[in-house]
Amino acid sequence: MLKALPLQEKAVPGMPVIGVFATSDPRIDAASRERCVNIVEMVAKHLAKEVKTPHGEVKVVWTPVLIDGEAQADVVAQQFHAEGVNILVCAPDTWAFPQLSLISLLSQFPADTPINLTCGNSGPKPGVVFTHAASGAISQYGKLIHINVGTWPDTGQKPKMTDATAEALVDWCYGAVTRQALKGRRVVIFGHDSMGMETALAHIIPTRRTFGMEITRLDMKLLADMLAKQAYDAEELKALRAWCKRYVGDRVELRDEADEARFQQSLAMYLIVRDIMADLNAVGGGFMSQLEWGSDRRGLPLPVADVMESLFNSTFDHNGRKAPLPYATEADVQGLLTMLFFTWLTAGNPPLFMDFRKVWEPWEINALAEKLGLGNVEPDALWRRKGLVDGDNSGSAAFDWAARPGASVKEIMAGVSFPLADEFYFPGLGNSVTFFTPGGIEGIAGRMAYSALNNCFSLIWDEACTTDLPGELGQAVANTSTPTWPHTFVVPKYATMGEYKQFAPANHFHMTWNLKPARLQYWMDLANVLSVTPWQARPGYVEGVDRPTPLLYLQNGGENATKMMLAR
Repeated sequence: MLKALPLQEKAVPGMPVIGVFATSDPRIDAASRERCVNIVEMVAKHLAKEVKTPHGEVKVVWTPVLIDGEAQADVVAQQFHAEGVNILVCAPDTWAFPQLSLISLLSQFPADTPINLTCGNSGPKPGVVFTHAASGAISQYGKLIHINVGTWPDTGQKPKMTDATAEALVDWCYGAVTRQALKGRRVVIFGHDSMGMETALAHIIPTRRTFGMEITRLDMKLLADMLAKQAYDAEELKALRAWCKRYVGDRVELRDEADEARFQQSLAMYLIVRDIMADLNAVGGGFMSQLEWGSDRRGLPLPVADVMESLFNSTFDHNGRKAPLPYATEADVQGLLTMLFFTWLTAGNPPLFMDFRKVWEPWEINALAEKLGLGNVEPDALWRRKGLVDGDNSGSAAFDWAARPGASVKEIMAGVSFPLADEFYFPGLGNSVTFFTPGGIEGIAGRMAYSALNNCFSLIWDEACTTDLPGELGQAVANTSTPTWPHTFVVPKYATMGEYKQFAPANHFHMTWNLKPARLQYWMDLANVLSVTPWQARPGYVEGVDRPTPLLYLQNGGENATKMMLAR
């Protein structure tokens, strides 16, 4: 059969599709089979409601065909292929024969297709028995499978999952959606290696092999040329400048018309790069800047890109609410990947790019407070007990981090200023971004890394929260680094400050709010990324917080040993 495809100028990137189904036993009664189908529908409806991407809903399909054997496996495979399913969720309520049912289905999907078995702990017709049998069978041939032995009622035609069972499955789905959604996508990096920082290298082949992602590399000359040509919508630039005036006002530091012209150039950069990224269907980006763009006096230094980078990472711009487009200052590709995965795992929470700047151990921050006459202020404060990291960098901090989650644009921008860039470092001038992040924001802080020795990516991470400092003390801390940049005072949950400053994998780290450990761990499993938590105080497994360790890892010498074998 011959079919001619139509001429098409623009592709619409596909999104993951979750397929929900159940295996079963051909010998069971009709009522039990009806219950099985009802459970599949119940699971699918819950996932359709709860699982999102930064851009909206995830497609979830379910089938009433129970996989009793090979014939039904073929039917479900055909149904799922027609719908574009690339994530599999099996919700068994009865015994089934693993090879005749689930394994016959899996053989018709790519080997790295995420698969989850979620079941109740039922006695009458035990799906849990099948779950353990299937998990063991699949693990022994080296395929990763996650199981979620949860709870729903043993009897009744329309049982409901408990909240804990549903939460564990939703967390796994976020890991699977992030894994599958970003395969075949690309990020766009302007410039070459980030300031010579080897920890920020674009590892082209490992990134392609591990994450299925492409790194498009463009020269910064293109952006300079497009700025010179004014290759942007002049009316939209006026609208963006008016938006800044409305929300930031005279907190944009401008001395003269030359400063105004440079500031407008930096806004034009956002419009130009945004359109390039959209044309390339990019999911993230980065900009080298130093040294060539704005610091090398042998050339013609141009304005800094700080405002541009913050706009990309924020959940809004002059056109209203939008999904963050993770964007890394200094073309830090490992930082970009960290922020990209964190953002997708939270359905679009804003990323924070920071220098791993000054680590304040408890004795040191308390000594500074004493010096400022604040020795008796907040005696039981978190910063006094744990210390903190002053996270700050000239670019890439989402504006959202100037307020607490849920704040309005007006509330967020009320705390943001655009001071002039430091002329010593950035003779091209332009404007930086600055604010103080409020305390009490919880999430995960971490950093991707790569090692040529094992050919694996790793993620060094800890749960963390932000902390407030008394005003005078906060400013004094900021003054020890760069006061005109954003400052977020980060306190890790388990790491001591001694551990934190010795085990940092790079000079940048990143934080996203409301990211749960289990979601991150599921994604690291599916992407085969090493999980690094070398904090002496953190248990190996925190029930109710961590995801259960897959059987595949237990049988092969542990999580990291198994992941390194899989990476060969």
